Amino acid sequence: METLTKAEEKAMKNLWSIGEGMIRDLVNEYGDPKPAYTTVATIVKILEKKGFVGRRPVANSFEYFPIIEKEEYTKKYMKSFVKRYFADSFKNMVSAFGTEEELSTQDMEDLINHFQKQIQKKNK
Repeated sequence: METLTKAEEKAMKNLWSIGEGMIRDLVNEYGDPKPAYTTVATIVKILEKKGFVGRRPVANSFEYFPIIEKEEYTKKYMKSFVKRYFADSFKNMVSAFGTEEELSTQDMEDLINHFQKQIQKKNK
């Protein structure tokens, strides 16, 4: 799966948020200042070519919808991120954030509890 540029990711987040819609609906999801209609249309066309977005005809226009679910993209993106920056090790990633004091003690305890529950599920 291809990664998305920041502009493409923003458009996808907007589309995931509304589920389906016309270009004007996507433009309305942006904060101010809103991008030009043509800019969003170009981004959506690129997303369509990449296989992230589908379209169906509605009157004289098209309604767009996500082909890839947000959870699927997030999972694949995170796996790619961990592979590129943390030697393909989630342990290395969590350790890096823990040692750099990015995680509070409560966050670390929550992670420990989460993983203990996952271990119990796998052992059943």
